[in-house]
Parts: sequence; structure tokens; C-alpha cells
Amino acid sequence: MKKHNIVKKFFAIAAAAALSLSLCACARSGGDHDYPGPNGSEGVQGSTQSQQPSGKTYKAAIIKLTDHPSLDEIAKAIEQQLDKLAADNGITIEHTTTSGQGDETTLKQLADQAIADQVDVIIPIATAAAKISALAAEDSKTPVVFAAVSYPDEESVALTGIDYVTGTSDALNTRFIIDMMLAQNPELKKVGLLYSLSEDNSIRPIAEAKAYLTEKGIPYSEQTANSNDEVIAAAAALAAEGVDAIFTPTDNKIAVAELAIYQSLIDAGIPHYTGADSFVRNGAFATCGVNYTELGGRTADLAYEALTKGMDGLEDYYLMDGGIITVNTETAAGLNADYSMFKDMGTLVEVQTTED
Repeated sequence: MKKHNIVKKFFAIAAAAALSLSLCACARSGGDHDYPGPNGSEGVQGSTQSQQPSGKTYKAAIIKLTDHPSLDEIAKAIEQQLDKLAADNGITIEHTTTSGQGDETTLKQLADQAIADQVDVIIPIATAAAKISALAAEDSKTPVVFAAVSYPDEESVALTGIDYVTGTSDALNTRFIIDMMLAQNPELKKVGLLYSLSEDNSIRPIAEAKAYLTEKGIPYSEQTANSNDEVIAAAAALAAEGVDAIFTPTDNKIAVAELAIYQSLIDAGIPHYTGADSFVRNGAFATCGVNYTELGGRTADLAYEALTKGMDGLEDYYLMDGGIITVNTETAAGLNADYSMFKDMGTLVEVQTTED
């Protein structure tokens, strides 16, 4: 049983360890806790078993909210890390990956099927998938190890304090992203907020953005959307208002439509700051956040712990460190935007637009 709701932070292991000090600027504040991997000498603090379950076979169901680059990247990383953990520890982890296509009825069917198939762990990706999977596992107590739930403790999400649920959070440092806007454009006069009302991930960062912009004395305008056509119309409306920059959190509805709006925002001279690097790879200007390949790997590590040692000792969730500033160089060139100042604010990664 979980004993408390302390949020732990992950630090990058191996090669990424050397970068940890340079990532502090974008990371959220809080206690720093190393997360020992499942092959480490100590394991997750509080685990009760130390012997590896050699030769056993486990079944995992990976359930994505929908298909888009961020969630696909996480799923791929989970699959690869589960395969590696299985090979390293002499076990078999059979895993399947499905997508709810953004439909709650489909997500429930997938979660119910996973329970019927008696999988040993469900790994839902994104908030809606996690909420539905946790509810489906209520009777069976099948471990649910979620990925990329930004605010598991939000009242509307309610994924904390459940003995069979844990996972990884990709919560944003919203204030820092706005600081990036101001560093890049000190004359910033108005900010557009583009998000979906149906995304729990967007509730807190949009509230934080409004509060911080108000504190800075910067007006904002908001547009919401729930489909590709609505996103296109909302982005056009913000452009017509003459906003100087647009902020979108880790919002799956907007992420799916990024490829449909990025060029129009470039043409309007509006940099789009977002909550994940997948947006940037699909044409948005910049972000500061987590690496989703690393997040997927950490989620797989947690799933392995749940499979082999049970849920005892695992926290309600683990907050991934941010700190990586990602800029799309093609978009920057189209905007004629200088981003050299970001080098002093974190670890800068330059990407180009990919349509996948």
C-alpha cells in the first residue's frame, strides 16, 4: 500500500547524467530524488522482493489515447524498454499496443478487454486513457502504470491515492515557457492561448499562464477547439487578433492538428510555444519540457517494478524533469526569429519539421 503522496522527480541516467545541472532552469521546483532503475543494486525504494523472476512470462497492455507523434514516441520507448528489461532479466514480457482514437467508448473497450485477457499490467498513455484504465481495473486491482499524465492530482483526474495505480507525469513549467517568450520578444504585447476544453492536461497550465501573464501585465486572448477544423479556425482567429505569440500546453487535440496550422502561423509571423517537442517537430516554434523517449523508458521501468515486485513502495506518480529547450530551425527561419538567447536558459536542441 502506498503510504504517502510525495511526488518524486526522475533524473536522466547514464549519458544524460552529465546534463542534469544544465537542465535545472526548465525543471519544476521540488525535492530531488534519484530513481534507481530496475537493474540497479537498490531498486525502487520500498520494494519487498530482491530476487529477479527469471523465466516467467508477463503480459502488458499499452493503451494510447490516440495516434499522434508524442504518444507514438512514448509507446515506442515503452515497448523497447520492456523488451530490454525482459532480455536483461531472463523473462518474457508480451506486450500489445492499441489506440483509442480519441474516443472514450473505444478506450473503455480496450481497457475492459485487457482485464478480460488477464494482463499483468496496463500502461495507458495520456490522461483520459489513464482514468478509464484505472476505473476498469478497480475490481481486479490489475496494476495500472500510466504515462504522460500531466496532473494526476488534479481533482478532475483523481489518479492519486489508488493502491494499484502509479505512473509518470510530464507537468509543464508554464511560467518558464512564458519567460522564453519574453526573452525572445521583450516587446511582447499580447499572447494567444490555444487549447481544448476537453483536455484535463490543459486545465492547470492554462490557469497558470493566465495568472502569470496577468502578473506581468500582458493581455491574453484564448481560443478553444476540439477537432482539426476547429483548431484551424481558432488559430486563424488568434492571428486575426494580432497576438504576438501563442501558447499551447500538452494538449492532445491541438497536437494532432499542429501540422495543419504551423505554416499559417509562420505566415502570420506568430511563434507557437507548446508543451512538448513533438509539436515542434511538427512545425511549432519552441518548447521547454520533457523528453518523451526518456519518459516512456521510465514508465516501462515502473511497469517492470509493478510486474516483478508489486506496487508496494511505489509513489502515486513520478514527475519527470524537464529542462530541454527544443526549437524548430525551419520555423525560426520562416519567422525570422532569433533564438540564440535560449542557449543561456537550458539545453538547446534544434530540430526540423517532420510530418509523422
